[in-house]
This record gives sequence, C-alpha cells and structure tokens, in this order.
Amino acid sequence: YSRAGLPREAAAVLLVEVDGLSEVVRHETAVVERILRECGGEVRLAADDRERDALWAARRAALPALARLRPTTVLEDATVPRSRIVEMLAAIQDIAARHSLLIGTFGHAGDGNLHPTIVTDESDSREMARVEMAVEEIFARALALGGTLSGEHGIGLAKRRFLSRELGEAGLAAARRIKKALDPENLFNPGKILPEEM
Repeated sequence: YSRAGLPREAAAVLLVEVDGLSEVVRHETAVVERILRECGGEVRLAADDRERDALWAARRAALPALARLRPTTVLEDATVPRSRIVEMLAAIQDIAARHSLLIGTFGHAGDGNLHPTIVTDESDSREMARVEMAVEEIFARALALGGTLSGEHGIGLAKRRFLSRELGEAGLAAARRIKKALDPENLFNPGKILPEEM
C-alpha cells in the first residue's frame, strides 16, 4: 500500500528506531541487530533519513491499508506487558481463525500497545456478532496476560462494559468516588466511562 519496500511474505514487521548520541546509537543498533538476527529476523537498516521516513510512513499507513479491504474497521487498543506480546499476537490470530474474521494487528511494541483491527462490514449482522465475540475475547486475553483494556485510546462508551473485569468492583467503587469528588454535578462526560455512573 505504501510502497516502502517492506517484505510482503513476512509474518510480522518490527520497526526499531534508536536515537541519541552517535556512539550510543551505533552501539545500540548493533545490539538490536544481533538480537533480531539471533531470533531469526531479517534485518534491514535504513540507509538515510529518507529511507527511515519511508519505513515510518509504511507504519502510519497500516490502518488506511486495512481500511481498503472491507467497508468497516473495528480498531481496538489492548495493551499487554512487552514480555507477553508474542502470546497476545498468537491469541489474536487464534481468535480471528475461530471467528472467521480478518484481523490485522499493528501497534507500539515498546510499551506493549497493540491495535488489533478487525476488517468487516457493519451491514452484515451475523459477521458483526462474531466481531463482538472476538473483541470480548481479545480483551479477556489481554487482561489474562496482565494487560489492560487501553494503552492510549481510553475507555469511553465502547469499552466501559469491560471495565469491571479490569478494575473489579472495589476498583470501580473507588473510581466512582473519585468522579463524584471531582465532578459532583456529573457534568464531565456523563455515562462515558463508568458503567452505571453515579
């Protein structure tokens, strides 16, 4: 889609950027390259700023590329500890296969923030039912792996029904008390985060 020259046959692509003082960058680049090769990865170093920018442009094009496949995208924001990313990616693939869905996943490996993106058609009610089941399973798996429902997009209306699974009843009660203390009139985004708010 972005024509950045990324390998089409790769199961995954990891973009790693190292910055800092020149000596530190050289050392850290060598360490990262060694680790990636030891793990069976093929390593390609950007030759210059233009090539680096093209690689990052490809990452930024992930969602638009997925959106071209079907009329609807359902983008989620499950985040897991970095040490559990591989397990989470495998779980997402399994969930996609079991529900006969296409899920493309991209994200920010540095903080474990993954964006499983289901490409679907919201006019197909049967498929959307499978999408809902898949989303529920993705969140359940992220929580089981010690993760969270959201790494950057927040809870809001779409995820508030899952919040009790992450916080528990005591956590929800504490959140309600904080909300009540800061917003006694319930003016700030009423009903947007906490289930059965106030």
